[in-house]
Amino acid sequence: MKRNIWIWVVSAVVYLVIVIAGYSVYASVNAKADGQTNHADVEQEEENMDHQHSHHEHGNHGTNTASEVIPKVSYANGEITIELKDKNGHVPELEVSHEKHMHLIVVSTDLKEYYHVHPEKKAEGIYQLPIRLADQSYKVFVDIKPKGLQYSIKPIELHVGESHKQHQDNDLIVDTDFTKTINGQTVELTSTSLEVNKEVTFNFDVKDAQPEPYLGALGHVVILDEDGEQFIHVHPVSEDQTVFQTQFNKPGVYKLWAEFKFGERVNAYPFVIEVQ
Repeated sequence: MKRNIWIWVVSAVVYLVIVIAGYSVYASVNAKADGQTNHADVEQEEENMDHQHSHHEHGNHGTNTASEVIPKVSYANGEITIELKDKNGHVPELEVSHEKHMHLIVVSTDLKEYYHVHPEKKAEGIYQLPIRLADQSYKVFVDIKPKGLQYSIKPIELHVGESHKQHQDNDLIVDTDFTKTINGQTVELTSTSLEVNKEVTFNFDVKDAQPEPYLGALGHVVILDEDGEQFIHVHPVSEDQTVFQTQFNKPGVYKLWAEFKFGERVNAYPFVIEVQ
């Protein structure tokens, strides 16, 4: 009788050990699987963020962000020169953004003339480009990504010719027809409600055409306020749609240029809008 009781006790202990060991293995496997799943989720989230970042907008939006790089712009003999130095007088290193180290937007102060060009590096901190500008006053926007430094795109005044140093008010008229044709290619703009501090979606119907990728995107939209002070540069929300999103932080009249490449030509379609 005692021997049977002893056998029963030993059997119970062995069974308990097996149960505990099995549970430990199960918990370990699940923890490892959860860790792998969480790691995969994090990687996917980072990938999504990178994708969203690749289509984000940039510009000053009227912010007061202090720039650690202050560009100097000059024009002489049909050539524009940009000199870059950081706050300590050193030449900043530039990252490539949409296939270029520098995007330069030059707009006449009346917002009629528009150029999107790409000066080339000629020396350390010196970028130049031949360009013929008529005698007039201009706003220049140096669009760069200095590595490891804060930078906010601000308008730089450039006067070409001695008789054009006075700022002139422009006479923008808000468009009522949002269909434009340039070089035989028509584009129609539709948008969501143009309200301040709300996300605005611009949809450009390219009328059965297919724009070619241009500077790492299917298109580019540059937006200036009426005074040429606020600068916004927007890229498409996806790689296969001519749809752009942005926000405006103050009401008023704005002019935008939508750039699309068809064949060997890049067309810049101008539109004047009013944000309420």
